[in-house]
Amino acid sequence: MNIYRLIETAKDTDRRLSPIPAAEREVRSPKHLSCIINIEQEKTYQTILGFGGALTESSGYVLSALPEEKRREVIQAYFDAAEGLGYTFARTHLNSCDFSLGNWACVEQKDESLASFSMEKPEPYQLPLLTDAVRTAGGNLSLLLSPWSPPAWMKDNNDMNHGGKLLKHYYALWASYFVRYIDELAKRNIPVWAVTIQNEPEAAQVWDSCLWTATDEAEFAVEHLGPQLKKAGYGHIKILVWDHNRDRLWERASESYAYPGAESYIAGAAYHWYSGDQYDAVKRVAEAYPDKLLIFSEGCVEGGARPGAWFTGERYAHNIINDLNNGCQAWIDWNIALDLSGGPNHVGNLCDAPVLVDTQKGRAYYQSSFYYIGHFSKFIKPGAQRLAVRMDSWMVPAAVDGRMGNTMEALAAKNKDGTISLVVCNRTEADMVYRLHLSGSGEERILLCPSRGIQTLLIK
Repeated sequence: MNIYRLIETAKDTDRRLSPIPAAEREVRSPKHLSCIINIEQEKTYQTILGFGGALTESSGYVLSALPEEKRREVIQAYFDAAEGLGYTFARTHLNSCDFSLGNWACVEQKDESLASFSMEKPEPYQLPLLTDAVRTAGGNLSLLLSPWSPPAWMKDNNDMNHGGKLLKHYYALWASYFVRYIDELAKRNIPVWAVTIQNEPEAAQVWDSCLWTATDEAEFAVEHLGPQLKKAGYGHIKILVWDHNRDRLWERASESYAYPGAESYIAGAAYHWYSGDQYDAVKRVAEAYPDKLLIFSEGCVEGGARPGAWFTGERYAHNIINDLNNGCQAWIDWNIALDLSGGPNHVGNLCDAPVLVDTQKGRAYYQSSFYYIGHFSKFIKPGAQRLAVRMDSWMVPAAVDGRMGNTMEALAAKNKDGTISLVVCNRTEADMVYRLHLSGSGEERILLCPSRGIQTLLIK
């Protein structure tokens, strides 16, 4: 078994995505063995499409406060394939979202001709960020476009906030609005890979929101959005439903997929993490609908910025490992950058981000979550196939209760070049010794993952 690279990030050290000799982590004696990690090469699962983050107006705004060289540095740190995290996915919003400077729409006042359609609002901050991300990724960026709310005048509550519903007689016009926005992005060489019909369609938020049932979403996709995209030459753009939490993923996806004609226009479902660890729902959808896309489209640590926090990175690793081990195909973080308060957010719904920006001093700070995401995005390349990982464990001397629980978690994937990427995460306060076995190799290694640490092993 040739472990030709070992990359490590660990709390209370200076190691941040740092390569170290694998021999430095080898242990001669299995005296304090915590678990055996078995990579079963012959068992392959879904193709992993890539990783990414959200390019919101707020992210564009805080990055604009940096000196241009530092702003470019942050974008390269995310989207540069050679030197950065190698993001190949991104998400952005159609009209405003909560991480905007205020409510806005591209057609503010009632105009059923859409003649007054304007890109004035996204032009200063959102569009430059999108343009630079596409360029930095070498054009290899799959962009997911999501609306938080139609214009107020299209809704039954005449308000972009507080839920409400899109009026049925505006379904066709709202589909035309999607097409017009995609046209405007195309003029700027920003291609769209997929759209979701609505961000969080079961939540009436105090910010931009709109309520849709699963059948509503399917009807809109099949009867209006899908045909209009096809007619406009965008038949390749994928339509995803749900775009809300794991807890209702099965119910919503299965109901939308059952709508007549859905197989022709609905490519899959997207989901978020805010309801907790319902990975069984992810697995159920993945197994029942293997031909449909399953995309994690949003997750962040809520409650404002957490400068210097370590648990934030561990939360990302826990979610990425379990989402992908249960069938997810692409994983997209929320805002790529926010200010030191966790904003701006026009209703005070502050959150954390992997890069925090001091807009007064013009400095960017990379958080633990940035490095933890990098252990996946840099080394599990688009097109990799997930491999089966079986973890065997009994009594664990390093664990508080003497048992393994989810103290050590692992994900393995085989890249197109044959390299196996194994990510191992240790969320305990103790060093964890593990035996690594690769099926078919006839070899084992005994290694150590440091406390509060994450490792990526590249195996030939």
